[in-house]
Amino acid sequence: MHPEAENIELEFLDHVAIRVKDLDVSAQWYESVLGLKRVQVPEWGPFPIFMLAGKTGIAIFPANTQDSLVDPQSKNVKIDHFAFNVTKANFEKAKKRYAELGLDYTVKDHTYFHSIYTEDPDGHTVEFDLPCPISNQKDVHKALYLKFERKNLKFEKLFTCSNA
Repeated sequence: MHPEAENIELEFLDHVAIRVKDLDVSAQWYESVLGLKRVQVPEWGPFPIFMLAGKTGIAIFPANTQDSLVDPQSKNVKIDHFAFNVTKANFEKAKKRYAELGLDYTVKDHTYFHSIYTEDPDGHTVEFDLPCPISNQKDVHKALYLKFERKNLKFEKLFTCSNA
């Protein structure tokens, strides 16, 4: 067990990414049934579609229905990954911990946040995301959400990320 000073503290469950048969049908369902707000980032293309509520949400990606390696009944519809929001200090702790444990991991710059990905023993992708700093805002989700609400869910670039 690692000493408490080395524990990685999770801020909150940021999002769960799911693969679906029909992006629009799923987005409409989450909007009408759960009341989630649909948000798309033009720089990323047609997906993912984010369905948000407060600081958390669902990222919807298309399933690979033509994948011959999966059960034809499953259509590869599944949970793609899940993500926890972390602070910069805990993001760095995760990189150090993963290296110490000899885990494979990837760090990606997503323009508005950085992510570190690894897999659990069953192959589930686990993501920690680090929001980019914004003046007078503690977290990127709140800032994005407020901006989307003010602009009727039309995206505007809010800031540049300098977390690396």
